Amino acid sequence: MKTIIMIAILAAALVIHYLGQTINTMVLAGLAIALGEVVDDAIIDVENIVRRLRLNRTSPSPRSAFQVVLTASLEVRSAVVYASLIVALVFLPVFFLDGLAGSFFRPLALSYMLAVMASLGVALTITPALSLLLLPGAPLERREAPLAAWLRARYGRWVRAALHRPRLVLSGTLVLLLAAAGATPFLGEDFLPNFREYDFLMHWVEKPGTSLEAMRRITVRASRELRAIPGVRNFGSHIGRAEVADEVVGPNFTELWISLDPNVPYEPTIARIQSVVDGYPGLYRDLLTYLKERIKEVLSGGSGAIVVRVFGPGVEDLQKQARLVADAIKDIPGITNLQVEPQILVPQIEVSVKQDAAARYGLNSGEIRRAALTMLRGTKVGEIYEDQRIVDVTVWTAPEQRADQNAIRSLRIDTPSGANIPLSDVAEVRIVPAPNVIQHENTSRRIDVSCNVKGRDLGSVAREIEARTKAVPFPQGYHPEFLGEYAARQAARERLYILGIAALLGIFLILYSDFQSGRLATLVFLSLPFALIGGVAAALLAGGTLTLGSLVGFVTVIGIAARNGIMLVSHYRHLEDEEGIPFSQHLVSQGSEERLSPILMTGLATALALLPIALGGNKPGQEIEHPMAVIILGGLLTSTLLNLFVMPVLYLRYSRRQSKITYDEK
Repeated sequence: MKTIIMIAILAAALVIHYLGQTINTMVLAGLAIALGEVVDDAIIDVENIVRRLRLNRTSPSPRSAFQVVLTASLEVRSAVVYASLIVALVFLPVFFLDGLAGSFFRPLALSYMLAVMASLGVALTITPALSLLLLPGAPLERREAPLAAWLRARYGRWVRAALHRPRLVLSGTLVLLLAAAGATPFLGEDFLPNFREYDFLMHWVEKPGTSLEAMRRITVRASRELRAIPGVRNFGSHIGRAEVADEVVGPNFTELWISLDPNVPYEPTIARIQSVVDGYPGLYRDLLTYLKERIKEVLSGGSGAIVVRVFGPGVEDLQKQARLVADAIKDIPGITNLQVEPQILVPQIEVSVKQDAAARYGLNSGEIRRAALTMLRGTKVGEIYEDQRIVDVTVWTAPEQRADQNAIRSLRIDTPSGANIPLSDVAEVRIVPAPNVIQHENTSRRIDVSCNVKGRDLGSVAREIEARTKAVPFPQGYHPEFLGEYAARQAARERLYILGIAALLGIFLILYSDFQSGRLATLVFLSLPFALIGGVAAALLAGGTLTLGSLVGFVTVIGIAARNGIMLVSHYRHLEDEEGIPFSQHLVSQGSEERLSPILMTGLATALALLPIALGGNKPGQEIEHPMAVIILGGLLTSTLLNLFVMPVLYLRYSRRQSKITYDEK
């Protein structure tokens, strides 16, 4: 058994390497989740082969070991193939997530699906071959482990008691399902958990126009205070950005980064750093882990977890609407670092063309503006090569002339008639107040209202922000859009739901193809939601907040429950069709007892693989896997109970139309 499991995992790892992927925490999590399915494939095949070999050795006319192994393997081949296809189909929605969600969870889905498919390939080829080599001489007497025998004896009594009380079992399960559904609205929502990194980025933004020297004084003072905190081992900063950088900002923008010693207490050290950051009022400041800050910038272009982006044509009206939005949401509990994108009026030179005068001289607006821009900003006219470098040649005026309004008015412009006239004859030159920056997106002006969330879940805060923002009156041509982590989570969730519906439809078709019975396919299909009860309970016990990893955990639980359900029902049908046991309570209880060990081993193998992640908490590198592992462990508990007690009751009661069911004595 160990050899078969190792071959399946190794085959998946080799395919991952061949595809150019690396082994990271998400890949390892996918392999760990798939361990239960890998074990189940091997158990089903080997168990049936061993049983058939023992029966063959006691038969009056025994067949060859080859024929017995081949027949036994083919008996369970259909169930194994269909169950593996269902598990792979369940994870397809995760595989097709896009954006940041896809980048995080696609490696997990890939490794999981590869492990399941590799396990299927091993079950179809290597497992029968090894069984033929190693099992023909197995002893006739079945030696069951003491724990397995103890569990089987007690489970037999329990399942027969459940079969005698179908209404009690089904009504109790339905009550639990309704309780889980009722508790779901009380669960909070987050996109991704808070990463426990030791590298932090801080944005400190003063009012536009703040001098470089003033920002340098603030940065130097902050560096002394931050470096004095025990555990801060590195500090760095930069003020502003060059014009050719990926993010152009002014000297009023400072980015600070610090690194902590991994051996220091995490929470107390962060609290001390936050106290230093809070000691600089009057400027926008935040404290984010490196990965969290980069995620926010990718999602919205800013550093806020929630961004309300207001679009419209007028600059002044945009500022007014942004302030109205900020005033409407500022008292929402949980909001921190609320900021309206800073815009101040700065003096700028405006050149307004006199159209009538320009027409008299035969000039157009473009020629006049180009002449003014050449004086104020310069015009590139060529290049020279010096010491293997390319140097631009630019025509520009002297600095003292660019700063003199009268000199700008006196700029000489050539006309088509050959005359040379001053700029003031064809344009008005004046100094006017103008915004320091105007942002555009999709040909429309926009301004951002951003904030972070602390002390509440992201979903509840974001929904309240959306409700209050929509209550703000917007003039015609102006509208808000909601960006950031919550918007990304909603988009990923909707995509997951849409693809999940398609996957569920595929699951039903696979069930129907295997069972050739709409009643049995519907029976297994409708039982799947019962497996989610434990996941909801685990989420409530673990803090009551669902991240995107939690949703992936629910998807995994559905796959495991569907797999165990199809294997259990297939075994019931095998006992009836192949071994001639009539449909009765005896058939259901015997089939359930024989599937007890595989179901428990599937659940235990997955649980033991995920238990270190679940018990380890939000350790660095496990922030995404931890909530997913908690959901899967809770779901494993209820899905196992579903297959051991509820599914036998459902099969006996609803698998076929009949007037009378034969019950055994208790």
